Formats: sequence, structure tokens, C-alpha cells
Amino acid sequence: MRRIEVMGCPMDEASMAETVQAIRTAVVAGRFTQHVVVNVAKLVNMRRDAQLSESVRSCDIINIDGMGVVVGARFLGHKVRERVAGVDLFHELLAMSAKEGLSVYLLGARDEVVATTASKVQALYPGLKIAGYHNGYFWDDEAAMVDKIRASGAQLLFVAITSPKKENFINRWRDQLGVTFVMGVGGTFDVVAGKVKRAPLWMQNWGLEWLYRVIQEPGRMWKRYLTTNSQFAWLLFKEKLAQVTGNNKGR
Repeated sequence: MRRIEVMGCPMDEASMAETVQAIRTAVVAGRFTQHVVVNVAKLVNMRRDAQLSESVRSCDIINIDGMGVVVGARFLGHKVRERVAGVDLFHELLAMSAKEGLSVYLLGARDEVVATTASKVQALYPGLKIAGYHNGYFWDDEAAMVDKIRASGAQLLFVAITSPKKENFINRWRDQLGVTFVMGVGGTFDVVAGKVKRAPLWMQNWGLEWLYRVIQEPGRMWKRYLTTNSQFAWLLFKEKLAQVTGNNKGR
């Protein structure tokens, strides 16, 4: 996979198929892989949150999730073929795990959501080995949660907790988790469990999933997306301007 840099953040230009194959190869070989996806909000927040920035930069694979980042990267001259959405990658990796006989652990969301998610993915991918699952409310004793994950014998761990908590938790405990692959999947369990609807495909393709979320939860989301999207546009413009100025000076 080819690594590029956008707004100071490293990321991998890779297709879904290439990503799944790279993860499969690493897991089968027993080589630990820490994974993350980046979107507009995460890129903006990384600039003012040093711990989040370090957690993202520590990852072995950094996929481009948001279409905003795909468009922004192309605007800066990078040849990004497609986005690799976290929720889609989650399903691809579960299918791969079922086929390869690999075990998974689901961590995050509320009890009923994670339990429903476990039940649904077990039905979707017959033969999938679920080593265990637990809700995302364990912050009074993180070490005990890590011990439980390690004792489960799981090879792949999916962490459905909000950012930046999930990235920092993964990076903090990566060497004690006992898994071969770990990935933060945000609100994916809510989608799988049917608690939250995903945007229609046309909105996904046009990079409008953020707008769909605002429509679903206007009170909570409108200010967040208005702020991060406008900041991203400004930062992108500045980077393009610096790029053009630098090119002109080099002539």
C-alpha cells in the first residue's frame, strides 16, 4: 500500500480488497496490526489533540474513510481511488474471519447493542468464532477489561467506542491485548444492531453521510459537523496554497 500525507497526517492509499488482503496476511502470520480510519473530523481534531495524533500515527494501517478526505486528497494531487469505510471493512473482515477460522472480540456500545450485534453477525457469517463481547463502559478498570480480552484468545478485536477514546485505549494497551489485529469501528455496532440507519448509497458516494447524521440527530450533530467541515475546508485551502506557492518558487 502506498502511504501519502494530507494535512500532516499519514494515510494509506489502498482499495478495500488490498486492505483486507494485507490484514489477512498479517493475522495469519501472527504479525500484530493496529488499524485506524480517518475522516474529516478526526483530521481536524488531531491538530489540537496531541494524544489522538500520536494514537493515529502509531497505527500500521491508516485507511481513508470519509469521502471528504478522499476529495481533499485528490484536490491536493494525490491519486486516491476509493474510500475504505470502517463499517464496510468491519463486515469484510468478519467474512474473512469466518472463512479462515479466526476468532473475534466485540467491544463497545451498550449491553443490548453489542449483544444484538454479536447475534446478527453470527447469523450473517456462519462459522464465525466470537471469542467474546463486552459493553463499552469499563473505564473504572481498563486493566481488567484488557485481561478479559487477552484471556478470550481472540485474534481480531473491534472497538466500537467514540473518538478519541477508542484510538487512545487501543494505543495505550496494544501490547497487552493479546490480539493480532485491532481496529476502532466507532458507531458500527449501532448500525449493525439496527439502532442507527446508515445513509443511502447515493449519499455515501457523494460524501454526504455527515448530512444524513445531522438529519437523524440535528441537536447533537449540526454544530459538530459545521465546525469541523468548515475548519477542514480552510486548512485544505491553506495547504493547497502552500503547495502552489512552493511549486512557483521552485521554477
